[in-house]
Amino acid sequence: MSDALLELGEMIAMAQPDAVREHHVAHGELTVIASIGGLRGLIGHLRDNTACGFTTLIDITAVDWPGREHRFDLVYHFLSMPQNQRVRVKVAVDEEQIVPSITDLHPSANWFEREVFDMYGIMFSGHPDMRRILTDYGFRGHPLRKDFPTTGYTEVRYDETSKRVVYEPVKLVQDYRQFDFMSPWEGAEYILPGDEKTEE
Repeated sequence: MSDALLELGEMIAMAQPDAVREHHVAHGELTVIASIGGLRGLIGHLRDNTACGFTTLIDITAVDWPGREHRFDLVYHFLSMPQNQRVRVKVAVDEEQIVPSITDLHPSANWFEREVFDMYGIMFSGHPDMRRILTDYGFRGHPLRKDFPTTGYTEVRYDETSKRVVYEPVKLVQDYRQFDFMSPWEGAEYILPGDEKTEE
């Protein structure tokens, strides 16, 4: 299987030399490292070339590497039903770079790209509706970035007094941060029925 995937990787690299920087097989799947400039051409080739047939977009996500020059890896997963194969396309993206949308090539990319924007802050040019999809309208920040605070910035709750939704800074009471790691059976001060010791 890996030989066939390596062959496929070579064929894709030869057909799209400006787009493919490198390719390798990992975890039984072909991974293609691509450039932003050649991304749309590569994805179109993967979809339209009969030897590939990657017509199903499974997912678009990202990985945050805060210490790296190109902070994000944008990751696309495709499935070829006729070939029964998968391919992963990775693109290194700076924080300020805008990635071309593939919604015209794969309409299902619409919500995937919105999710990547919402969670990581990566923008897509040519997207028909680039707005948040998982967080609230006034939300600040991007929750899947590694520098996002684990408790968030604000909490949302319904205030019974003012009869509306209110936003407040997160306040963690210290009591909630103390954890009892004792098993429920340790230190128990009660005796379960049947556990009584008979006195002799």
